[in-house]
Amino acid sequence: MGFLSSLLDIFFPPKCVFCSRILSNPDDSICDKCIESLPYADDHGKQEGDVFDICVSPLYYTGVVRRSVLRYKFHGASHYAGTYGEFLADCIREIPDLKYDIITWVPLSKKRERSRGYDQAMLIAKATASVLVEPAVETLIKHKDVQAQSELGDKKERSANIKDAYVVTNADLIEGKRILLIDDVVTTSSTLEECTKVLTEAGAAEVLCAVLARGD
Repeated sequence: MGFLSSLLDIFFPPKCVFCSRILSNPDDSICDKCIESLPYADDHGKQEGDVFDICVSPLYYTGVVRRSVLRYKFHGASHYAGTYGEFLADCIREIPDLKYDIITWVPLSKKRERSRGYDQAMLIAKATASVLVEPAVETLIKHKDVQAQSELGDKKERSANIKDAYVVTNADLIEGKRILLIDDVVTTSSTLEECTKVLTEAGAAEVLCAVLARGD
């Protein structure tokens, strides 16, 4: 196995998740330059929504972070999820008053998941939960396949696009619980707010959000 691993490293050398530089240490996932220069969000990227109480994020969605996320979502780089989960878990740990009972995620529609091959938010949520030594559980399904939010314009248009797109899988699971809802990116917060509405209307006591990167 060691020989095979070494051979793979020769033909497919490990690259930085963010800038794609070749890494000298195969156990690393980020280069030293990115560790120093990533667009880290101020004050854990805290922002309040019209519906959810707070959203936190370790990074801004710009530069190498944006290009990394696009590779992750649209070019099969699903292995990035582990690194993203470490960033999110560190961010969550650094906010002691971020209390929650359940970790979950913003789901893709089944049609979009089949097309992409994986649900990117689910992978990030499970990677984050693994670092935090907690489970991540499904609480929502997206039962309507709608136009991609990234293809739309302002918040009003995006909110209308996903209205009634999500349903709760098990109301008993979330009744009276504080939910930590994970996604990859937040820009207008329309998706997070729609999911929050669905969860709270089904009985959740509170919804807190955490995303890898936020619009700057």
